[in-house]
Amino acid sequence: MNPHYSLVARRAAHRCEYCHAPEAIFNFPFEVEHILPTSRDGADDETNLCLACRACNLRKSDRVAALDDLSGEDVPLFHPRQQSWRDHFRVDTESGELQGTTPTGRATVASLDLNHPLQLMARLLWIRLRLFP
Repeated sequence: MNPHYSLVARRAAHRCEYCHAPEAIFNFPFEVEHILPTSRDGADDETNLCLACRACNLRKSDRVAALDDLSGEDVPLFHPRQQSWRDHFRVDTESGELQGTTPTGRATVASLDLNHPLQLMARLLWIRLRLFP
């Protein structure tokens, strides 16, 4: 396990910092993810680390930017240490859909496929169980 896990998980309230999935419903700990990948000279310290579920970590990979379909511009992905989740995303509690409210939010939702059908089904269950948002 990553030596920074305890600090990062506590700071994230044991939620994926991208899709906000609650870690408590999984049968293994979430991953400590480098926001700016070390392959792109990102630091290996707490200021560059976040908690990510497996799906978000795999989909993000070493990306730091993606296309905003509305503006057609390449924009930075959501940065959990520098930005507030609520400023960039909102949840439709009827459908379970995460909606990006900014170019960064939209690009993050699209590039990390945060509304994949399996995630929507799970998110609706989490909402019913009052584990989300």
